[in-house]
Amino acid sequence: MAWGWLQRFVRAGRSVACSALLVACAQIHNDPINQPLTAGVKPGAELGRDVETFYDDTLIALSFSGGGTRAAAFSYGVLTALDQIPTPGRSTSLLDRVDFVTGVSGGSVLAAYYGLKKRKAMADFKQRFLLRNAEEGLQTSLNLTNIARGLQGGINDSTQFPKWLDDNLFDHATYRSLLFQRRPFVWINASDIYNRTPFVFGNVIFGALCSDLSSYPISLAVAASAAVPVVFAPVVVQGFPGGCSVPLPAWVERVRSNQDAPPVLKLFANALERYHNGEVRFVKLLDGGLVDNYGLAGLTIARLASDTPYGPLEPEEGVKIRRLIFLVIDAGRAPSGAWSQTVEGPSGVTLVTAASDTATESGAVGSYSAFQGTIEDWQNALIDWRCKLSAAERRRFGSPPGWNCKDVKFFVGRVAFDQLDPQRAAALNAVETRFVLPPQQVDLLIDAGGDALRSNSTFRSFMASLGRAPRRGRPVASPAAGPHEAAVQPN
Repeated sequence: MAWGWLQRFVRAGRSVACSALLVACAQIHNDPINQPLTAGVKPGAELGRDVETFYDDTLIALSFSGGGTRAAAFSYGVLTALDQIPTPGRSTSLLDRVDFVTGVSGGSVLAAYYGLKKRKAMADFKQRFLLRNAEEGLQTSLNLTNIARGLQGGINDSTQFPKWLDDNLFDHATYRSLLFQRRPFVWINASDIYNRTPFVFGNVIFGALCSDLSSYPISLAVAASAAVPVVFAPVVVQGFPGGCSVPLPAWVERVRSNQDAPPVLKLFANALERYHNGEVRFVKLLDGGLVDNYGLAGLTIARLASDTPYGPLEPEEGVKIRRLIFLVIDAGRAPSGAWSQTVEGPSGVTLVTAASDTATESGAVGSYSAFQGTIEDWQNALIDWRCKLSAAERRRFGSPPGWNCKDVKFFVGRVAFDQLDPQRAAALNAVETRFVLPPQQVDLLIDAGGDALRSNSTFRSFMASLGRAPRRGRPVASPAAGPHEAAVQPN
């Protein structure tokens, strides 16, 4: 999240906030532009089943964390490295095998652009975004009017950042360009600050709102995902209760009536019900990192909501799959500051930054741990189901010759600064969370992303399971897994 802007606001606010209240505040305009769902349009029934994304026995999924341009550049370095690694037994690179991408805040910019242009995004994303000043269309000056606007709800509204993104990157594309396409499938994640849940831009939520996702601008979804509180006013999405005959997914009522349902699932089910019945008419969206800076909650919910051992996959996919890897590309920074060495502090700007970083990081670690457990349980349930299939069922679901019901390995890993050598990690941690960075820092982040991937133990184990281990990048402190890495192995 771009907390650099918020720091400057707090610093100025301490001295002139009282005066700002005397300024005539301009009205914040964040009028919703989403359209009602038209007759005959099917918004999708289940989270994760909007499009077919799984084509063979290997599934590669990536999560791009929040962190402004720092996160986008680090994640771009990972994609660049994937494009340099051949797929074992095929003429394509691993970049062409990425099935699913989820993004938050700065990571959502790359996720959306890569989803739109696929490998063509690699040719110009650096020039069109990473080396540009994406803050140039924003109100960033410290004056009484801006401080008053911040106190009113947000300095910048939804007419500024989305316009820059459309003019310079997305070319006014809508979700129609992302839906019903072949890989990769893309999720953009914001935070519903009323329901305190993730807001995944997809057909399930828009179906609950009786709204048409296909006409919604991608730039506005990305802006919602990156909308730091106070710096941006919330992006607003309108519901149209009673405006369509689309029912909620069947699992929603089952979860809402289950007292023992996992809290993350129940909160999300309750939010869908509120959208659908009109209790929440206008959904207010801010930075996705407020509830899930890794963008994992959506997939966790999709699995927990399933009432089958293979869901959210189809049974044919559950039989076919052999390898799955899910990598979190984490551009979060380590703790910093000298105030931990004194009795006094933190105070002022440092206090706001420390509090926001604490909330973001603790939430991300919690969601990651829950995700690891969910994936492990999924793998075990899938193996158990596969091994109990009858011969007729195996034929119906398309099991290949020599099929082994236990040959399933799911890998979950984290690619991050702290897995590089200390000096390099310190340089990366010093990079600000902004949407404009010096070119040398951009290059530093891109190179680090590639090297961190190649040296990542989870990724190397995954590649070894396919019959190939990638060459290591620059030396790292240790080839051992980082504190959040895990390879899930079958029992």
